[in-house]
Amino acid sequence: MSRFEYKKPSRRPPKILASVCIFVLILFLFVQGISSLSTSTIQRQRESLENAIMRNVTYCYTVEGAYPESLDYLKNHYGLMYDEDLFFVDYHISGSNILPDVTIIEKEGKK
Repeated sequence: MSRFEYKKPSRRPPKILASVCIFVLILFLFVQGISSLSTSTIQRQRESLENAIMRNVTYCYTVEGAYPESLDYLKNHYGLMYDEDLFFVDYHISGSNILPDVTIIEKEGKK
């Protein structure tokens, strides 16, 4: 009579282990996707800032006949705004009729 015999319950750690592994893999892929998206967004912000600065510099030269003497001039007179905690902008002017050298550097630890 097998119905009165005690059967030891089967252990199911392999199924639990597989579920945990799948969960960890999905979590890892999610974190990698978010990180990649963040990097892509910062790169687009940098490109947008570069385009905005060059557009404002060109517009200033067209309207006033000289390139702006500083980045602050662009901020005050042409409404240039950017995240100063995220980017450092090096604005170097060589003369009033020579296109300024603009370098945009992403600050460390702000990703």
